[in-house]
Amino acid sequence: MTASTFTPSARVQRIRQSPSTAAAARVRELKAEGRCIHDLTVGEPDFDTPDHIKAAAFRAIEAGETKYTAVNGTPQLREAIRRRLGRTTGRTFSDAEITVGGGGKQVIFLAFMASLDPGDEVIIPAPYWVSYPDMVRANDGEPVIVETSRADGHKLTAKQLEAAITERTRWLVLNTPSNPSGLVYSSKELEALGEVLARYPRVWVLTDEIYDEIHYTASPPASFTRVLPQLQDRHLLVNGVSKSYAMTGWRLGYAAGEAGIVSTINLLQSQTSSCPSSISQAAAAEALVGEQDSVWERVEIYRARRDRALDMLGKIPGLDPIVPDGAFYIYVDCQGLIGKRTRAGKVLETDQDVTLFFLETANVAVIQGSAYGTSPFFRMSFATDLGTIEAALGSVHEAVEELV
Repeated sequence: MTASTFTPSARVQRIRQSPSTAAAARVRELKAEGRCIHDLTVGEPDFDTPDHIKAAAFRAIEAGETKYTAVNGTPQLREAIRRRLGRTTGRTFSDAEITVGGGGKQVIFLAFMASLDPGDEVIIPAPYWVSYPDMVRANDGEPVIVETSRADGHKLTAKQLEAAITERTRWLVLNTPSNPSGLVYSSKELEALGEVLARYPRVWVLTDEIYDEIHYTASPPASFTRVLPQLQDRHLLVNGVSKSYAMTGWRLGYAAGEAGIVSTINLLQSQTSSCPSSISQAAAAEALVGEQDSVWERVEIYRARRDRALDMLGKIPGLDPIVPDGAFYIYVDCQGLIGKRTRAGKVLETDQDVTLFFLETANVAVIQGSAYGTSPFFRMSFATDLGTIEAALGSVHEAVEELV
């Protein structure tokens, strides 16, 4: 008999591997070969989970809190989420309006699964987090990519939103602070978008606020819920503990919004993973309501790294960085390098050519802007130590100086 060959479903064939995951894998391969790579691709804090959060997990284990929980989490976690959201949004959410999952990524995926029918459209401003379009495609939807401009701060404008909405539009996705750009929507900018959305009651809004504690502005990022309470019946706020509390491996995210979509997400959760890890929930509850000094201290460290990286990038010919107001990435316009020629005679024609040039010549790993829907850019992370940042950008500077 001839062995059968597995054929993935059409759903799977519509999606691609995450470019950031692929970049990280390539860095690991090169390091295994003995190359000394300065890795600026990382999308997670280089800090450890704070001790008081780990202690909460140990206490849960010792108390035998190792069983299944309710689909939408333990009462302690829901109360912690409620308190945290009350502080940031000014609104009190009921248990029926809260869902928890194995990371914010899973919650977003289930939200699309819960709401999209074939052909439904999701408006996604570019640059965007790499997973949004593929999660839409995986759930039979059509991503509608709207490319923003430097003149508008790489943020979606009311005019662009109006032009993108069709009869099939189901969602608008906003990520603020943004991965990859670190840009933050102001209250005024959200209000302008809200005026458009008010005319299209069938369009829902998903705000991904996973970086909201990591900001470099005098005031916290504007809360969509606080600014536009009139849209609360079609708004889903997604957040988690991965970035602010250095808990990427704990896999705990949550969302709050209209009870109907939350109950549908919970239904899907009940038939996938049943519930998130009980131990991760105990740790997350402590993270959200425990002391926050470690978050603020780390934000100041990120700020120092950001400022040093911006200073060095500003001195490299052909590079024009966007100053981030949040998150731990810098999105760099590399148009000034396009058309340049390497010493080996290779012409840099795309931002992927630029990132490969950095990797091969400077031993520096970054991610090309085309992965985020805009070119020619690249994203560098400053969620790594200052020494790595300085060595990497010093090496990039030397390599760029050799281009002709």
